[in-house]
Amino acid sequence: MALGGLISNRNFGSFIGSGNGCQRLGKTCAEVSNRFMLFPNALCRNHQPWKILSLQPSLKPELRGHMTSFLQPRMDCRVRFRSSINDCGNTKINRSRAYYKSEDSDITDGVVDSLPSADGSAEAILVEGNLQSASPWWQQFPRRWVIVLLCFASFLLCNMDRVNMSIAILPMSQEYNWSSATVGLIQSSFFWGYLLTQILGGIWADKFGGKVVLGFGVVWWSFATIMTPIAARLGLPFLLVVRAFMGIGEGVAMPAMNNMLSKWIPVSERSRSLALVYSGMYLGSVTGLAFSPMLIHKFGWPSVFYSFGSLGSIWFMLWLKYAYSSPKDDPGLSAEEKKVILGGSKPREPVTVIPWKLILSKPPVWALIISHFCHNWGTFILLTWMPTYYNQVLKFNLTESGLLCVLPWLTMAIFANIGGWIADTLVSRGISITNVRKIMQSIGFLGPAFFLSQLSHVKTPAMAVLCMACSQGSDAFSQSGLYSNHQDIGPRYAGVLLGLSNTAGVLAGVFGTAATGYILQRGSWDDVFKVAVALYLIGTLVWNLFATGEKILD
Repeated sequence: MALGGLISNRNFGSFIGSGNGCQRLGKTCAEVSNRFMLFPNALCRNHQPWKILSLQPSLKPELRGHMTSFLQPRMDCRVRFRSSINDCGNTKINRSRAYYKSEDSDITDGVVDSLPSADGSAEAILVEGNLQSASPWWQQFPRRWVIVLLCFASFLLCNMDRVNMSIAILPMSQEYNWSSATVGLIQSSFFWGYLLTQILGGIWADKFGGKVVLGFGVVWWSFATIMTPIAARLGLPFLLVVRAFMGIGEGVAMPAMNNMLSKWIPVSERSRSLALVYSGMYLGSVTGLAFSPMLIHKFGWPSVFYSFGSLGSIWFMLWLKYAYSSPKDDPGLSAEEKKVILGGSKPREPVTVIPWKLILSKPPVWALIISHFCHNWGTFILLTWMPTYYNQVLKFNLTESGLLCVLPWLTMAIFANIGGWIADTLVSRGISITNVRKIMQSIGFLGPAFFLSQLSHVKTPAMAVLCMACSQGSDAFSQSGLYSNHQDIGPRYAGVLLGLSNTAGVLAGVFGTAATGYILQRGSWDDVFKVAVALYLIGTLVWNLFATGEKILD
């Protein structure tokens, strides 16, 4: 790594060599400009010269009058800038103060000591190897976790834009005189488009990279969100089309994210990174359900769609600046982090041909598909119908419904991350990935099944809300179960695998959301929850019989 020194004008030191072939490198000081003076008189301790690579003026006003030089020593040299005159072999080194600046280099093993000078200031000493510049903490933050946080933010927006309709649908249905069946149709229309781009999103992400696909998705669904109030005023068919268009954009989010994290995140961090990203969805629900009633109360229901949709443009600018589809595309990625991510292996080339026959012949793939369907039936019912349940059954008003809906999703956000840390800890302690995935997903199925079955027995609204919260909290362990399993069994095809299983999950959302509306016209909420519990039990059985955590696709 190149070493830069800005020598202060008030310390016009010189490096003087005497005897034994010590070599003077510089000439007398020469004026580089009317602001900068260069003193290239330097010797290393074993009399090996420093090579001047470049001159670069400082741009800081307080450093005017200083010079900047970049020096590169031989690797076996030591350079010492001390506050007093010390012997360096047969060479005397006068006191000089130096400011350091680094350039990019493949060599990074440098150790810097600091010694106090006579006036109490600290001065740097290169003790071993090369010097690394001290950069701000945000520049030292791991690049792979920058990707994780950006994906987290995209999922936050994803569910904010999705759940706002579950709150806004209450005043909208009153304004436009929609029946329960019509409300169910509108809620399910989102999934028509969402279904179309699950597999396509996975194929595009595996072929072209997750950055392009996820960026497209956020822009697309943000625009559709903003257009929702306009479409509602034009008529029901226009609203259904816009909601389907919104689903098209959100449909690519999960496959694209899964593709990116399969390339960026090592297996030892897989569960917690995915848990954090998916907790963005839950916190998106929290944010949407908390702020939607306030916005509707003050500015009317259209304000929810305009305000939430506009946030996508801010995210997109950050995404363009900081995101890369894979580690090999990121020029700012350090060699150390690259080694952590890749584990010594070389990055794989993008997928060109999808081996559909091989993928669909594997029982663990079908375990993923069936389990995803069973899981999403209950999850999407709660996501879309919970405010209505609170309003009609528990008799909460619009604001109370929105605020109380926050609790289950907040619980999910917390327990998803707890589950992620537990799963990674179990893996690090030698428990097989297969057993970890089965344990976590069993909790994700049996927990919601138990708590939803208790809703018909509770007597107070507070206990009903508690059951909902516990149901969703245990459901969050699925993020370390089936949602992490795509990268386990086929990391190279992670986008396609998630597209396949989430297609089944979307079908559950389409049929479950629409069926709930018809069930409520002919039956009760107890019937709705019984269907969800039955599917949770089926999913538990299939998952524990056929799922695996071993790689089956290469």
